[in-house]
Amino acid sequence: MMEDIKRLQQEITELKRKKNAVILGHYYQRPEIQEVSDYIGDSLALAQEAQRCMADIIVFCGVHFMAETAKILNPTRKVLLPVMEAGCSLAESCKAEDLRRFHAEHKDHIVISYINCTAEVKAESDLICTSGNAEKLVNALPKEQKIIFAPDKNLGSYINSKTGREMLLWNGVCTVHDAMQAEGVLKLKAENMDAPVIAHPECNAALLKVADFVGSTKAMLNYIKKSDAKRFIVVTESGILYEMKKENPDREFITLKDEKSCACDDCGYMKMNTLENLLACLRDETPEIVMSEELIEAAKRPIVRMLEMSREMGIIK
Repeated sequence: MMEDIKRLQQEITELKRKKNAVILGHYYQRPEIQEVSDYIGDSLALAQEAQRCMADIIVFCGVHFMAETAKILNPTRKVLLPVMEAGCSLAESCKAEDLRRFHAEHKDHIVISYINCTAEVKAESDLICTSGNAEKLVNALPKEQKIIFAPDKNLGSYINSKTGREMLLWNGVCTVHDAMQAEGVLKLKAENMDAPVIAHPECNAALLKVADFVGSTKAMLNYIKKSDAKRFIVVTESGILYEMKKENPDREFITLKDEKSCACDDCGYMKMNTLENLLACLRDETPEIVMSEELIEAAKRPIVRMLEMSREMGIIK
């Protein structure tokens, strides 16, 4: 099995070099996918990397909306996604036409959309955010500015609690994070008193209240580096554990799976990408993300605004 993995990884590495291709991988990907990726990151880091990418071909190992974002920022480059069906429950919860109608009922509001949405929803938005910059972006806007936040009600609720805003929240969730429950976390916490709970803001409000730290995947990694703790209860998608263990081999990571009442921390969409279909995708240069120029231009504006504001505030370089 290990020999097969190494062989596939070698073929992928040789092929991407031959084709001047770059592989962008999300933290939630399988470990063997992360190992052959040129860049690993959360949504903000990958959007930034996609913007400055110079390769002829971008292969995005993530889900559909992420590959769309790469295409929006690189309209002249070929952007590939190993499995076109790799979707996102959050993105599916918000249709552009529904958001357009809702916005028409609240014309005095601007629309901030979490990056976990379709290109069509991005095109209906005034500003895009990620879990890593949402709080700072919202705080940067005038207090009197009314806001619709889509599509994640959990992230939106968390940002409301942190900023004192009363944003109107779209009724969408990440089904993976929303299924994680505070009861399971409290059991783990009682059994592991020395382990701080670190959770992603896509989790529900009850769970976030029992967390010691709430942040994006990148923020979690930074928290662990700075912490004196040796053990952590990690409440997010399981793929992040590979990077956590690689960066912190002397630390122990506990998940809801260890509580044995929940096997809910795997995103089936993220795990659809495999070495086999990644190799086929790179070899055949398909499936390719194709979008109209009009949609690309409309969706690009709020993403570029996010990146510009993030640079101005020092969130990214």
